[in-house]
Amino acid sequence: MKLIRRIGLFLVLSGVMLGVGGYTALRAEQFFYPNRYQREEAKDKHIQQSATDGGIEPQVIETAVGDIPVVTADTKYLVEEVDLVSGAVNEKEETIPVKYIGLDRESLLQELDSYDKNPPLTELEQGFETIELSAFSKDRVVICKYYKTEEEGGYYLMAADHFIVVYLEDKQTLYMNTDILLENLSDALQAEVMQGKYVETEEELYHFLESYSS
Repeated sequence: MKLIRRIGLFLVLSGVMLGVGGYTALRAEQFFYPNRYQREEAKDKHIQQSATDGGIEPQVIETAVGDIPVVTADTKYLVEEVDLVSGAVNEKEETIPVKYIGLDRESLLQELDSYDKNPPLTELEQGFETIELSAFSKDRVVICKYYKTEEEGGYYLMAADHFIVVYLEDKQTLYMNTDILLENLSDALQAEVMQGKYVETEEELYHFLESYSS
């Protein structure tokens, strides 16, 4: 009988010690990880609420890259023409070329590179040098064209073998021979020609030649 009582008491004490140990461990975990159970509890409540409402929680998918902007028919197309000699800039809005519509920035750069390597003859006649993309967005594209226009130089009237000859502004490049004799000019004009008479424009040059031609 005493043996049975001892065994029963031992089992009771073991159960009490196990319960105390488990409770102590639980309290210790709550102390060191206070937010763990709050997050899990909130998550459980959210799942229960979604199930109660009968709705399915939407899945959010984040995209790494947004939509790539492209040129459209509504894109504002500006062209800046820059004179490399004078520094003058002329900006104007033009109708966007049809072949540019639908292109993204990289594709447009390729088109401009092709244009730069093979410009139209009309552009070359205007002194076209190069082209570049200054700004790009779906709302606005700015193209910059560079031109190098040759400034019209003057002319020099000089004497050679008693005749008037015309040189370009560098005094080295022969522009024209004439049949005007030096002796047919006034003494003052002869002195000017002997030293090299400067004529500023082509119009002034031809006016002089017409005046003294026989």
